[in-house]
Amino acid sequence: MESLQTSYPPNPLLDSPVGGKQKLLPLNMNFLENIKFLRNICAFVICRHIDGAEQGKVMKFAFIKPESTTPSGLLVGAASTYFYKSDHFRNQTSNFDFACTSPTEIVLCRDNKQSMYCHLLCGLVQREEVVSVSAAFASTLVRAINFLEEYWKELCSNIRMAQVSEWIEDTSCRNCVSEILGEPNPELANLIEQECNQISWGGIISRLWPNTKFVECIVTGQMTQYISTLEFYSKELPIVSMNYLASEAVFGMNMNPLCKPQDVSYTFIPNMAYFEFLLVDEVNELKIVDLVDVKLGCYYETLVTSYAGLYRYRVGDILQVTGFYNNAPQFRFVRRKDVALSIDVETTTEEELLKAVTHARMVLESSDLMLTDFTCYADISTKPGHYVIYWELKAKNKNKILELDDKLLTECCYKVEENLGIRYRKLRSKEGSIGALEIRVVQPGTFDSVMNFFISQGASFVQYKTPVCLKSSDALANLESNVLTRYFSDKPPPPL
Repeated sequence: MESLQTSYPPNPLLDSPVGGKQKLLPLNMNFLENIKFLRNICAFVICRHIDGAEQGKVMKFAFIKPESTTPSGLLVGAASTYFYKSDHFRNQTSNFDFACTSPTEIVLCRDNKQSMYCHLLCGLVQREEVVSVSAAFASTLVRAINFLEEYWKELCSNIRMAQVSEWIEDTSCRNCVSEILGEPNPELANLIEQECNQISWGGIISRLWPNTKFVECIVTGQMTQYISTLEFYSKELPIVSMNYLASEAVFGMNMNPLCKPQDVSYTFIPNMAYFEFLLVDEVNELKIVDLVDVKLGCYYETLVTSYAGLYRYRVGDILQVTGFYNNAPQFRFVRRKDVALSIDVETTTEEELLKAVTHARMVLESSDLMLTDFTCYADISTKPGHYVIYWELKAKNKNKILELDDKLLTECCYKVEENLGIRYRKLRSKEGSIGALEIRVVQPGTFDSVMNFFISQGASFVQYKTPVCLKSSDALANLESNVLTRYFSDKPPPPL
C-alpha cells in the first residue's frame, strides 16, 4: 500500500471548518510527527491516572472526508484525513497507542454512514474488551448514540445472523466486519436488545460496554453544550478532554484528565510550533508576548508560526491563563473570537451564550426533556430586535411522545436572559431597546439536517461543530421550516 508521502504532494492544503465556513491551510510531515507525539504522550498520561486503561480496546469513532483537488492540482482534505491516511496511523507500534475495536478499513471508508454503522457493529461484538469510548468531539459521540438509537435493531439482527446488512456496500468494510462478526451470536444480540429496549437510555454506554472506564472527547468551547447529554448517557464514567489541537498546529494537552469537564485546562507543548499571544485588552489590544511571558488570569489570542509556513497566524481562539505545569503555561479555552450576538450596543460572546444556556438547561432537569442541540441569531426584523435561540429537544423516556411544557420553556427563556451580560440586561430591562428573548423548538433531527447542509458545502463530518451563532441564511431557513412552537421570556431580567 502506498505511503502518504507518495500519494500526497509534499505540501498539501488542508481545510478546517469554523462555524460552517472553510479555510485552507498548508500542512507538512511535521504535523504528522506532532500528532503522533501528542497521541503517545496523552495515552501515557491517561494510563497514569486510570488503572487498566491500556488493558483493553478503544471504541473510537473516527472518520475521513473525501479529498478534492485545487485548480493547480493540490489535494485538499480535512486535517484528520491527512493523519488517518498516513503511515503514522496505519503503523501504530507505540507502547502507548491503544488498540481500537474498528479496523483501519472502517476509518478510511468514504461513506460516513456506513463507517458509523460498522464502528458500532464492531464495538458491540467486542463489548467486553472495550475500556473507553472515544471521538474527536463530544458532538460526534452524541451523534453516535443517536445513530445507535435508530439502528440498534438492525445491528442486533446482524449479530444474531452473523451477516452484515446489504446496504454496507464498501467491500473493505464488509470483509473486515464479517471477520469480526464470526459465528452467529443470538445470546449477545438478545442481551443488547434487552438493554436498548429499556424505557430510559440513561447510562447506555456503561450498560452496553460494561468494562468502560472513561469517555474521551473534546468538551471545551462549543462542545460544553453536550456535557450534560454525555453525562446522561455515561452516568458515572469520567469524561476526559485530553488534547487541544487544530489544523494550524498541535497546542497542548490536559495533564489532569480526571478533572471535571468544566475545569479543563490545556498545558501548552512549546516545541509543537512557535507560539505568541495577543493580549485581549480594549486599551492595548496589540501587545504581543511570548509563551514564557503570559500572566496568570490574563486573556490572550494565540498566534502561530509553524514549519508549514504560517507566520504569526491568528488562530481566533481566546484563552485564559489558569496556571502552570512546571514552567509551561496552562490555558482554559474561553471562546472563539468574533463569535457574538448584538442588537444594540451590547456584545454577547459565545462564552456568555453557552453559560446562559447551561443555566436554562438546569430548568429542564426536573422534567422528561433533554436539550440535544442549539444555535442562536439576532433577529433585527422585529421592533425592537431580539435574540432567537433554536432548541432541539428529546424525551429522556424513549417510549414517550415529546410533550412540551409551556410554563417550563417560558422559564427557560427567562433563565437565559437572567444569565446574560449586564449590558444586555440593562438594554432589555431599562432601555427597552432589546425585545424579549425567544426560544423556538424545532423538530427532532433538524440539527442533523443543518449539519448535512454544511457538509454539502464542504465541511468535514468529524470536525463539524454546530455554530453557536448562526449567520447562514440557508441554514436559518432550514431551521425555520422545522419550528414546532415558540416561547418568549415573560418578564425582563434584573438589570444588575
